[in-house]
Amino acid sequence: MDWMLKDLAEGVPQTRQVVVLSADGLRMAQYGADTDSADRLAAACAGLQSLAGAVAAELPYSEGRMRLVVIEMDGGFFYLMAAGQGAFLAVLADEGVDAGLMGQRMRDLVLRIGEHLSTPPRQDVAAR
Repeated sequence: MDWMLKDLAEGVPQTRQVVVLSADGLRMAQYGADTDSADRLAAACAGLQSLAGAVAAELPYSEGRMRLVVIEMDGGFFYLMAAGQGAFLAVLADEGVDAGLMGQRMRDLVLRIGEHLSTPPRQDVAAR
């Protein structure tokens, strides 16, 4: 999967970091950052996707699922996209990034490898 993340990062100028994570915040793959930074981003994304889902549940015709979160910050943008059952794609980019291109390339990546990004729910070993 690393080469696909690299393709996204190099295909959208000013992309800094790409991380694939599970819904519970565990890093599954990364590109463009060290492991510690990717782990911190994955952990933060778990809380953010949960918060976005809670907000989505307040919409009358929503199923309460988060599809895409975009945050503009000083110095750049953060993107978080649902990418299969229980998996997410996160990207950090500089403020000059082409937002439309980023969204398109992220969707393309999710469509290409979405089924490979899915993570089954964890099971309690003691309950078995």
